[in-house]
Amino acid sequence: MRSSRIRILATVLVLTGVGVGTWQLLPADESSERTITVGTTDAVTSLDPAGAYDAGSWALFSSVYQSLLTFEPDGVEPVPDAAKSCAFVGTDLRTYRCTLREGLKFPSGRAMTAEDVKYSYERVKRINSDVGPATLFATLRSVDADGLTATFHLSSPDATFPFKVATGAGAIVDHTKYPENGLRKDNAVDGTGPYLLTSYTKGKEAALAPNADYQGDVKEIGKPVVLRQYADSTALEKAWKAKAIDVATNQLPPAVLAGLSLSDTNQRVSESEGAEIRSLVLNTAADSPMHERGVRQAIASLIDRDQLVNNVYQGTTEPLYSLIPAGITGHITSFFDAYPEADASKARALLAAAGVQTPVSFTYGYVKGGGSSGAEAAELKKQLEASGLFKVDLKGYEWTAFQKQYASGKLDAYGVGWVADYPDPDTFTAPLVGTGNTMENDYSNKDVDHLILSSQRYSDRSRTDADFQKIQRAVAEDVPLIPLWQRKQYVVSSEDVGGGQYLSDGTGVVRLWRLDWI
Repeated sequence: MRSSRIRILATVLVLTGVGVGTWQLLPADESSERTITVGTTDAVTSLDPAGAYDAGSWALFSSVYQSLLTFEPDGVEPVPDAAKSCAFVGTDLRTYRCTLREGLKFPSGRAMTAEDVKYSYERVKRINSDVGPATLFATLRSVDADGLTATFHLSSPDATFPFKVATGAGAIVDHTKYPENGLRKDNAVDGTGPYLLTSYTKGKEAALAPNADYQGDVKEIGKPVVLRQYADSTALEKAWKAKAIDVATNQLPPAVLAGLSLSDTNQRVSESEGAEIRSLVLNTAADSPMHERGVRQAIASLIDRDQLVNNVYQGTTEPLYSLIPAGITGHITSFFDAYPEADASKARALLAAAGVQTPVSFTYGYVKGGGSSGAEAAELKKQLEASGLFKVDLKGYEWTAFQKQYASGKLDAYGVGWVADYPDPDTFTAPLVGTGNTMENDYSNKDVDHLILSSQRYSDRSRTDADFQKIQRAVAEDVPLIPLWQRKQYVVSSEDVGGGQYLSDGTGVVRLWRLDWI
């Protein structure tokens, strides 16, 4: 979940509690069970599935919308949710058909049909928002609707299409409530997920109540939940210490994460291997100093990941040397092979061979707010400028402005986190380095595009290793981005709240409904 899913290490300012101007969607139930409050720094940038591809928005989408398919905890294959069944038709992996469950109803009481499915998918592609998930449906040519049956026609064989259907990009909306050619502007949600949005204050919090009409893969829905957003990791830490929240996600400050103990009886700590990565994205457009490949390779030659991890993240992340993180099918250390250590002499030779005058000046964008994003930017600036070869102009933006800056190509470089959309290496390749990718860095390589399509031909995903290894080597050569680190997933909850381990497991689904009082 941009989901994208993009995760930035600091977001927008948030206050505790619902403030004046909250948009009330459904009547509050004063007799409802005690609410569990979850704190996060991930911003919800849009309530419209066509306009968001980021971790914060998709975390909410997991609860308030349904996709045809979903993933069960630690699952590697999608299972039916809004659908009763889904399968490829024939053997060429170009036609995919789903039949909806009977009796699914939107909040208005209107029954869901395949027309809503068709509308939802075609709308994502038609709107094609700069910060939306349309890139996930690059192989989707058209959708047919017949009663409760939706048939997807693909432009090329795509064994990964069911994985994409199970993401927030596949969220099904009420076609009578969402505009055809633009994003919905109000703060309402019309979905069929396990929760209903009872109130929402943009940039502050979302209140969720169990949806009594839900039908799908979720067997039991837990307690009412408030998803509360904080400006940065420091604000989140303060809320946790003040017991203003019951659950804190892994955006707590590195020093706090480093000090967590699984044996602490005053809180519950969930730690799991994660598929969240962080990269330095480089703008390859002709009007950027990063257009010259030698410049990008020189930057890759100067970055000391060990120093970055130790100085900024206090050992809570691990150095990453490739596009696909460790533990995922196809992972190799292509950047370590090409740039094994920080080497100023090599960087200088690369720039000289490219005929580039030094120092090279460029802008580096990050999300300001006091979290690790700013500290990371400062550390990378220090490393690059120490060589005398680069001069880095750091520019901090609020989250929404940051999105606009990188989407319009106004940044030469920027730091971005990426959370797996689904448990397959394709989620780290097609959306990040395919032509028209969600990084908006103008990178295009026909060989990489061919390898991405080739990897999507195999239903047996173990057969994709060779293609993914070639992609990673090509990326290390072209350097449209530089992998920096990957980290484990941490969730901390009070001693009387269980289920925190289900909030993040690499499947892309945030299971708020698994939280419960003990």
